[in-house]
Amino acid sequence: MTAHNSYTVLARKYRPADFSSLIGQEALVRIISNAIKLNKVPHAFLLTGIRGVGKTTTARIIAKVLNCIGEDGKADGPTATPCLKCANCREIGESRHPDIIEMDAASKTGVDDIREVIENCSYSPVSARYKIYIIDEVHMLSNNAFNALLKTLEEPPAHVKFIFATTEVRKLPLTIISRCQRFDLKKVGNKELVEFLGGICQKEEIKYTEKALKLLTNLSGGSVRDSLSLLDQIITLTDRDIKEDAIRSSLGLTSKTKLIDLYSLIIEGNAAGVLTSLQSLLDAGGIAK
Repeated sequence: MTAHNSYTVLARKYRPADFSSLIGQEALVRIISNAIKLNKVPHAFLLTGIRGVGKTTTARIIAKVLNCIGEDGKADGPTATPCLKCANCREIGESRHPDIIEMDAASKTGVDDIREVIENCSYSPVSARYKIYIIDEVHMLSNNAFNALLKTLEEPPAHVKFIFATTEVRKLPLTIISRCQRFDLKKVGNKELVEFLGGICQKEEIKYTEKALKLLTNLSGGSVRDSLSLLDQIITLTDRDIKEDAIRSSLGLTSKTKLIDLYSLIIEGNAAGVLTSLQSLLDAGGIAK
């Protein structure tokens, strides 16, 4: 049986592997880099921000930063510029390192799940410098789970680091927040996203216009993952030639011109014209019924 080549979605293919390729989060990169230089790396990180802005990606980069041993295997401490070639960097990048434990708090919310984490904290890392627990959507943990975690989070073993990620930081107990170093990942600006998407289009040999990419970034709301998902969809729908009109047509978006025409008809009191214009927009899928 011949294996078929599976397509890798753009969000995975172009996921940042280190801080140099992480866009829009310069403050976070600067703070963590300085913390490493000064040997003041916190034992618990709290990454907050909207969906798709890079929280889990950043958590994996931090795991590499803390555990990279260099191409020659002789690095004796964390580095802000992981080599991406040593065994630790490769295994972390492929989500298969035994000492980097990723946990989805949306599916493991109970106190028993956290007790298992606490018990495993006492064991030394198998091959990494630090054993790292990445807990995504941490706000989904139960109150009992948070209470069970408090003591360990306050005084974890020297070989353990926690990285929490959440879109709902307001739902976290203050006792948890106060024990972490918090980083708020901001929405990525439209200009940065347009440049980022343009670079990907060039690598993928896709034709595009800047107006089309601006429209995609506006629709993504500052989320890198959402912008890449939209780009993936549009590439398929437009046969690798991305134009603004094609995006509007493919996604059923209403153009500003049509809306302005509708407003003009309303101001003029042209009831028949308003009804005709509304029906046209409804038929095109530009507005919901």
